[in-house]
Amino acid sequence: MNQIFYEKLISIVPESRVLKGEPMKQHTTFRVGGPADFFVMPATREELREIVILCKDEKMPYYIMGNGSNLLVSDRGYRGVIIQVYKEMSSISADGNRITASAGALLSKIAGKALGAGLAGFEFASGIPGTLGGACMMNAGAYGGEMKDVLAEVTVLTPKGEFLVIPSEKLNMGYRTSIIEKKGYIVVEAVIALEYGEREHIQRLMEELRVRRVSKQPWEYPSAGSTFKRPKGYFAGKLIEDAELRGFRVGGAQVSEKHCGFVINTGDASAADIMELMRQVSERVEEKFGVPLEPEVRRLGEF
Repeated sequence: MNQIFYEKLISIVPESRVLKGEPMKQHTTFRVGGPADFFVMPATREELREIVILCKDEKMPYYIMGNGSNLLVSDRGYRGVIIQVYKEMSSISADGNRITASAGALLSKIAGKALGAGLAGFEFASGIPGTLGGACMMNAGAYGGEMKDVLAEVTVLTPKGEFLVIPSEKLNMGYRTSIIEKKGYIVVEAVIALEYGEREHIQRLMEELRVRRVSKQPWEYPSAGSTFKRPKGYFAGKLIEDAELRGFRVGGAQVSEKHCGFVINTGDASAADIMELMRQVSERVEEKFGVPLEPEVRRLGEF
């Protein structure tokens, strides 16, 4: 069955972009995760559509990922197809005050294109280590800015296999959510509308935000960024710190001593270590403050 399925996959995309038994630790910023049965890298929206249709027709589980910056994959890996929308679908172009980018484009690269075009308003995203597709789906944000502030429209692939252009006002974007996620859409492309600005000012702001990130967040270790969503009226990192969990460890996983909102891989963590650490942190915080912590990190596979 798997060989037949593999042959069907390589009839859609070249063999060089279909990997079997691919270790997911090579594709996540946590640097953990077992093998995926199939790891496929489409280069066009049509390839993406055909792969998804094939998976549905063959009743093969599949998961769409970007650069793995917000993903915790089980040590057992994933029984199915990982479809990576990343480097092969990462085009970026500027026209006037608008930037059109494919879903696999890194936010940092889009910010660089905006800077080069003298466009302001995307500085907040310059240090977010993710792709445009995931950022649109979860309304990514930082330092007072969110994707909903800059998106003009998003092109998605619907569960019915159709391409649909959704204007920003119909995306229903909230805190780490959107209609894209709720309806099971897959982001293909997005148009970002910005304002003209002074390049020196844009660059200075980007640099200020970079310095703030580097000084306050543990980018020297593998992690998935903020591990928990912000509870209403609180900050997850502050609750974890007040629960006296700074530096708390399970195996190779640790609550960062630099920023308690981050769980880091100190070098030899397993996905199970990270998962257990998150569980114990959530339990301790709820026990002490009565505030439940909801993971921002997405989990994939069996834990």
